[in-house]
Amino acid sequence: MITLKNVRKFYGSLEVIKGVDITVEEGEFAVFVGPSGCGKSTLLRMIAGLEGIDEGDLILDGKRMNEVPPDKRGIAMVFQSYALYPHMTVAENIGFSLSLKKIPEAEIRKQVGEVAEILQLTNYLDRRPAALSGGQRQRVAIGRAIIKKPSLILFDEPLSNLDSALRVQMRAELQRLHRELKATVVYVTHDQVEAMTMADRIVVLNQGVVAQQGAPMTLYHHPQNEFVASFIGSPKMNIVPAIATATPESKVQVQSPTGLRVLLPDPNRVVPQGELRLGVRPEHLKLVPQGQSDFMAEVAIVERLGVETYLTVGHLDAPLIVRTEGDTTLRPGDQVSLSIDADACHLFNTAGGLIHLPSAVQ
Repeated sequence: MITLKNVRKFYGSLEVIKGVDITVEEGEFAVFVGPSGCGKSTLLRMIAGLEGIDEGDLILDGKRMNEVPPDKRGIAMVFQSYALYPHMTVAENIGFSLSLKKIPEAEIRKQVGEVAEILQLTNYLDRRPAALSGGQRQRVAIGRAIIKKPSLILFDEPLSNLDSALRVQMRAELQRLHRELKATVVYVTHDQVEAMTMADRIVVLNQGVVAQQGAPMTLYHHPQNEFVASFIGSPKMNIVPAIATATPESKVQVQSPTGLRVLLPDPNRVVPQGELRLGVRPEHLKLVPQGQSDFMAEVAIVERLGVETYLTVGHLDAPLIVRTEGDTTLRPGDQVSLSIDADACHLFNTAGGLIHLPSAVQ
């Protein structure tokens, strides 16, 4: 459905999109995610035709679209700002694009009614935007987009203006809408939780380049670099500086200055000796009885979330997050014994690249 080939974008001498290659299959829900300034919204606007492409090719449904104007691309776009007409009713806002095409009123009412039913807006068609909640206004903006029956819908951070409860509700509604419409969706967000919960494919962007793209759990379990490892996951992966030392048993001992220590298989001697960075997710640090631990640490912070609790342990200048049961009685100041799941550890070089351990992380 969408192919971006070596796409670049310049603002004067500043290159903001740096040779991006992305493929989105027909019917996929693809999410572009990354920190502010990474280029995700610029990339979305280039697909829509609102920003020019300086180098490379944009292919939509097999056709090169670089010079095709936005209204000829068959794309609908939903922005962070609802941008509804305040003097129009919900029905008039949704059906506005059809009225511009001089479609008969009866047909407009029919199509507006169908869209309103999908978006659960049937009881609000006579209201104006001022009488709607934030979530209802966003659904109206979505309705205005999907009434055009586009094969591709672009969302630019559409939930950023909503409170946390509404964001959760709208995430579920957008997934339902995607299943019903069977359209291809490209969704931009800085929130990796939105990306993980909604996407078929995640594209992680960093400083104008693709850091990694793939299925959500592939990125979670097999990040290709330290940036993706630390960005995907909530809480993020623990990553600490460490020293690697070879052992006679075809293993490598990895130890951090704070005392964290783990013995990893390295039969092919692929791990370089010396400084590197050790990554381990909170669920792969386990509380164990004394004498069975890889290291000891002091609890600094306890965050109780009900079904689970997150412990911040160790020095606050280099903390570790541990995921444990929700009913733990641990308190700040307590000493805990921790064991590391060696098969779930990630090693990165000092430049942030992944060091592959055949028996441990592949």
